[in-house]
Amino acid sequence: MKNAILSENNDNKYHRSAKPSGLKVVALVYDGLCTFEYGIAAEVFGLSRPELGRQIYQFSSVALESKSMQAAGGLTVKATGTLADLKAAHTIVIPGWRGKDEPVPAVFCHQLQQAYRRGARLLSICSGGYVLAAAGLLEQKKVTTHWRYAEHMKSAYPNIVLQQNHLYVDCENIVTSAGSSAGIDACLYLVRCDYGAKIANSVARRLVMHSHRQGNQIQFIDQPVPKSDEDDRLSALMQTLRSDLASPHHISALAKSVSMSTRTFQRRFLSLTGIPVMKWLTQERILRACQLLESTDLSIDVISEQVGFKGSDSMRYHFRESLALSPAEYRRRFSEISFC
Repeated sequence: MKNAILSENNDNKYHRSAKPSGLKVVALVYDGLCTFEYGIAAEVFGLSRPELGRQIYQFSSVALESKSMQAAGGLTVKATGTLADLKAAHTIVIPGWRGKDEPVPAVFCHQLQQAYRRGARLLSICSGGYVLAAAGLLEQKKVTTHWRYAEHMKSAYPNIVLQQNHLYVDCENIVTSAGSSAGIDACLYLVRCDYGAKIANSVARRLVMHSHRQGNQIQFIDQPVPKSDEDDRLSALMQTLRSDLASPHHISALAKSVSMSTRTFQRRFLSLTGIPVMKWLTQERILRACQLLESTDLSIDVISEQVGFKGSDSMRYHFRESLALSPAEYRRRFSEISFC
């Protein structure tokens, strides 16, 4: 979970305690627009949601360049939003930029600097982080980007604090995300911050995906592919562990259950998932604890027992390590609530 969420703005005025409605979200569009990353923002923030009984966001697209714009895939782009929409935006989304070596026009930097100063929340998807970096908005901030850009971004902007293995990072009202699909995770995270778990889960269901994906970029960097029979055995074991988190599990016993030596088991599991088995198990326990904190009124002591932590102190420690939140703080922020 640490590789999914890193929030360093617990007093963020946009957290759902304010119970906002119809928040204005603007996506920047430009020549060379990455259509998938743009589509993520339009899907999450731009669709009508009759199942919720109200419109939770007002979405528009704004262009800051006057030239004709061509998007990836041979599309011509024309934005209907205005500069006034940008200046009124609660959240501004910067999809993938047109190239890591492509200069960012001064007008982009100026408008984003102004928006951030007035309190707008900024979200970059994939290489969109280059736009924020060029505007000087990522100085001394924890950020992430696609793993293919990590070394280049660190070299080009040495004053950023790159969290290379995170799917997304929330730092001081700026949210940066890794590759394209991580942009979906980041957008759903913002919905959770604004409206809580119940509405975020509803949005995720329409996307046919989990509202809170487990994992990190390490899983997507080139990894040796396990043999198919080992892959099947390990996948089956992972499902078994998910259904029995409360029990204590030891590496030697897990290895024996899939007919591997301890050393081979650890190596194959790392190859398949990108993380060591006991760290994966801890992450699964945290994920299940989060679900129970969101959807039940069970005490933290009971939840810690049900998910397999050695008491509530252990659970608090792992929450702090992974989420930078205590379980109680997590429940206050993300528990399901009713809206009028």
